[in-house]
This record gives sequence, C-alpha cells and structure tokens, in this order.
Amino acid sequence: MSALVRNPSPGNLEFGEPGDPLVVVIPDWFGRLPWLTSYAEALARRGLRVVVLDLYDGVATTDEGQAERLASGQERSAALMMVEDAIERGRDEGSDRVGLIGFALGGGLALLTAQAGDVDAVVAYTATLADTEDGVVPCPVLLHFAGTDEWAPGAEPETFIARLDDDETPVTRHDYPGTTHSFANASLADEVDPQAAGLAFARTAEFLLDYLGD
Repeated sequence: MSALVRNPSPGNLEFGEPGDPLVVVIPDWFGRLPWLTSYAEALARRGLRVVVLDLYDGVATTDEGQAERLASGQERSAALMMVEDAIERGRDEGSDRVGLIGFALGGGLALLTAQAGDVDAVVAYTATLADTEDGVVPCPVLLHFAGTDEWAPGAEPETFIARLDDDETPVTRHDYPGTTHSFANASLADEVDPQAAGLAFARTAEFLLDYLGD
C-alpha cells in the first residue's frame, strides 16, 4: 500500500497576520504532512506570521523509502529558492524580522539559507551542515538533537557546534535522550515522541519570540 499523502491544498500554507514577524517552516524529507498544520497554528497564536513550505507540490509521504525518492528528485537549489521566495514575500508584506525552522533535511536548508545573513534566527531539528558547507551563520541558532541519530552527510553535532562557536555564532543546544531522528514528526506514529516534541516546540517558540518579538 502506498504511503503517499496528496494534500488537498497544494502549495505553501500561511497562518497569522501578514506583517507580523515571519517564520518559514521547512519540512523534513517526508514533505508537508498534516502535523505541520497544528505546529504552525500554535506558532501563529503567539503572534507570528507562519509559512509552511510545500516542498513536493502537494505530495508528502509517511514511508522512508518514498521520502528518499522524493528528496532525491528535487534539486537543492530549487528548495533553497523556495525558502528565499517565502522570505522575500514576507518582507514585501511588512515582516521586518524573519526566522526559520527546519526539520532534518529542512534544517540543513534553513542553516544554509541563514548563511546569507537575511534572517534573524534559525531553528534546526536533527540537522547540521557538512564540513564543506563552511559559510558563517551570523544569526542566533537553536539546535534540537535526537538521542540516536546518524550524521552523514552532516557533521557530528560537537564538530558543527565548535564551528559555530569559532565563528562567534550564538548557539543553543538541546538533546532529547531516548528519541530518534524524527521524534518531532507527529504524523509518524512509530517515530514521534510526544513529550520530547512538546518540549522542543516550547523551546522553539520561546527562542523565536526572544529574537523576533518586540
């Protein structure tokens, strides 16, 4: 049985009021699954303008093999352009401050985008950058790490954080023992850890409001 999910409303989802501080949410390689709607709505209730990207044009999946195929079929440059377009549109609508949240694959995209210096804060779940992706991230960074994970092609967390420290990037790290890579993805019943996911969300919201709020 296929685990593909065809979203009834393809395209980016938008929550909150235009002109409020903007948060662009970048899904993991499973795509824009339903759990991201409630995640974004909870952020919007805190006074943020939230845009959830649709990486695969209306398609998502709960199957890891299908997710890998979807991700491999997309050029990284195209995904980065989607992030940049969302930022530009938000600024055109009046959002002076911008934050990024990325999950796994999306976390890497968020960190890469932040290297351009056009955002005020970035949150990455279970993501680092490879040693070859050696640009400076000039804004505050919040990193959430699972208890058990693999880091190819990204750098090991300690190595990546040391690099951020060397660049004088403000960085906050939280670890969630007993969890695995997709612990925050509530659409994956066998992977999600509700307690850890809830704590990570609370920390994310507080972090973003500290750097994007009044």
